Amino acid sequence: MAATRVEDSTLIPSGRHAHHDPHTQDASGHHPALQHHFDNLEQQRDATTLGMWTFLVTEIMFFGGLFMAYTIYRIFNPEAFAAASRVLEIKYGAINTAVLIASSLTMAMAVYFSQIGNRKLLVAFLGLTMVLGTAFLGIKAIEYTGKFSHNTYPGAVPFEIDHDVVESYEREKGKPFPDLNRVQMFYVIYYGMTGVHALHMVIGIVALGFLTYFAYRGAYSPEYNSPIELTGLYWHFVDIVWIFLFPLLYLIGRN
Repeated sequence: MAATRVEDSTLIPSGRHAHHDPHTQDASGHHPALQHHFDNLEQQRDATTLGMWTFLVTEIMFFGGLFMAYTIYRIFNPEAFAAASRVLEIKYGAINTAVLIASSLTMAMAVYFSQIGNRKLLVAFLGLTMVLGTAFLGIKAIEYTGKFSHNTYPGAVPFEIDHDVVESYEREKGKPFPDLNRVQMFYVIYYGMTGVHALHMVIGIVALGFLTYFAYRGAYSPEYNSPIELTGLYWHFVDIVWIFLFPLLYLIGRN
């Protein structure tokens, strides 16, 4: 039986009337998502993937600068940083770590279902990832609120540390609590790093919102799902950053 070659190099028997999917190709045989400056979807996908990885490299350098600042100040103020971390509540950090690990799983499932063309489960897992991301931000907001209510933030007048934490530290260590000016530097870095991370979470949630809308409209298919995959890369990167932040800010030197 004769066959007709189409844009994506698959073969469709010419003696059979092929089903036409408006989301797969237009009347000219080109996928509607294919930009004019690319020859095919594979080339477009390779280019966008390279672009995302290039962007993530710049993000690594950006966060690397923050981690370097943390390392330098911790080397010169080890006792102050260790004492300051005792104020942070491990339960919030641990819960948020579990939430983000779960969100990485749901994001991976969304990518998988976009690849096999299951629109219903794609939308479901994108939505669940958004819910988990929002839960992370909600928990972080609760944590921030507690710190601000006790004047535990840079520039507070006066800058204070919870008295129970101070008494516990002095009883265990047998020496005065470290200088509050040095302790305050820990919170400059803490709010800076977690705040920037939270901003990246917000950006990711907004992107997921758009993806969920377009997925519901049937914009993605096994042939075209690169926006889902690229957003997945971004989301996993943001999750990995938190995996480093949690032990550095909450655990190291605490005891």
